Amino acid sequence: MSCCNGDSVTQSQKRMICPKCGHENVAELDDCGRCGVIFARIKPVPGPLDEVQKSGPSADGFEGDRHQRCQSQTWGRVLILLGMLIWSGQLIFSSIASNAAGESLLHLVNLPFHEAGHVFFRPFGQFMMSLGGSLGQLLVPLICGGTLLLKTHDPFGGAVCGWWLGENLLDLAPYIGDARAGQLPLVGGNFGHSSPYGFHDWEYLLTETGLLRYDTTLAKLTHVSGSLVMIAAMVWAGCLVWRQLKGTGSEGACPRV
Repeated sequence: MSCCNGDSVTQSQKRMICPKCGHENVAELDDCGRCGVIFARIKPVPGPLDEVQKSGPSADGFEGDRHQRCQSQTWGRVLILLGMLIWSGQLIFSSIASNAAGESLLHLVNLPFHEAGHVFFRPFGQFMMSLGGSLGQLLVPLICGGTLLLKTHDPFGGAVCGWWLGENLLDLAPYIGDARAGQLPLVGGNFGHSSPYGFHDWEYLLTETGLLRYDTTLAKLTHVSGSLVMIAAMVWAGCLVWRQLKGTGSEGACPRV
């Protein structure tokens, strides 16, 4: 009886080191609780932590590689954060009329989700179909961020998705402000002022809700809201990077940030 209890304790103390992110998992798990990688798809699969630690010099080499990977990840995140800061400055401090977000590379990333939103919300009627384009732009960063936070436990990735959410708000602001003017080019080469009623999403939405005369005011509120979301996301990401920089200054496991 005591022998069985001893084996149970020993088994529960074993850990599996993820070969992708270095996270220590319970040995019985089939996938990593941090990054979600399936161990069976990666060969060779490393043994439990207690066996690795008993392997002498090879264990030291593994810890060294692990620390090096952690440093590479940390400085990669520093570069990403720096890019976010530079890009944010260009977008936040540009006027709505300049449509800086709409002219940026990220607009090409956002546009397919905008159009997919129209298709997804089509069964719910004309109003929701028109609103669905803008909702699609906002829902995708939220879904990606939630997945990174809850599934892969990656708060830095969640912060980046939060920044992307704010950028999408900046991307929508010129479109909202163009409701009456109809000067922005639309998909298919049309313009709002020369298109049938309902083709320009926000002309239709604001007309139907009686808010058309507030289009520029709503655009400014959207731009400010997006800017605040981007700033908050960068502060969050900066705190995570700072914590990781402090943790990688000495030997040991990467901080879980």
